[in-house]
Amino acid sequence: MAASTLAEAANTTTTARSGRAARILVVADDCALRKVLQRLFTLEGYEVEVAPDSVSGLEKLRQRRFSAVVLDLQQPRASGWDVCETIANSISGLPLVVLTASTEVADKVLLLEMGADDCITMPFSSRELVARLRALMRRASRVSPKNSFAFKDVVVDFSKTEITRGGEKILVTPKEFKTLEFLTKNAERVISRDEFLNDVWGYENYPSTRTVDNHIMRLRQKLEVDPSRPSHLLTVFGLGYKFVP
Repeated sequence: MAASTLAEAANTTTTARSGRAARILVVADDCALRKVLQRLFTLEGYEVEVAPDSVSGLEKLRQRRFSAVVLDLQQPRASGWDVCETIANSISGLPLVVLTASTEVADKVLLLEMGADDCITMPFSSRELVARLRALMRRASRVSPKNSFAFKDVVVDFSKTEITRGGEKILVTPKEFKTLEFLTKNAERVISRDEFLNDVWGYENYPSTRTVDNHIMRLRQKLEVDPSRPSHLLTVFGLGYKFVP
């Protein structure tokens, strides 16, 4: 990791805040990075646990409940990309921030579509990292505790991160599921593409709103009786999309 990031985070003088029960899991093979992130989040008043690799990180996730995960993409014992997808698929609604050395837009797009809620390029600003993580946890805390939603012959199970149609399980990507979840929890309301990108992807500088269109198109193909004439996932021309149960 770049020395500038370590220096900035190590010298952070943020005062710890009391009353926070949020627990953050940091998964990073770089010892210096783990220590810096642990100190940074602890000073912000969060409870922090660290894991040196993906295997121990996933084990911690199975044993305890966390409010968010910060994942360093460079993992020694398993592909960080695979870990990203595993975490996103196994724990619905858990905010996941990926730290990456890549500056390629295509890499960030892929990570976000695999289930990451935000991607931050190293070296990063410690203040920005904390602010982004806090924003993601705020969004997650506002999610309705309702466990499922049904329309027509489709059932969306939020706790299991599963979608069934006519009793048969429908395979969807993490971002497809989150897109449908956001739609069902905002039924009858017109949602702009920018709102999708900000609230579903959590990435304000996402490269193209066409990504939203592609996800809606794939959901229609999987869930609508006639994808070319949708009854539930509607386009509101010039404004965005609307879900009608």
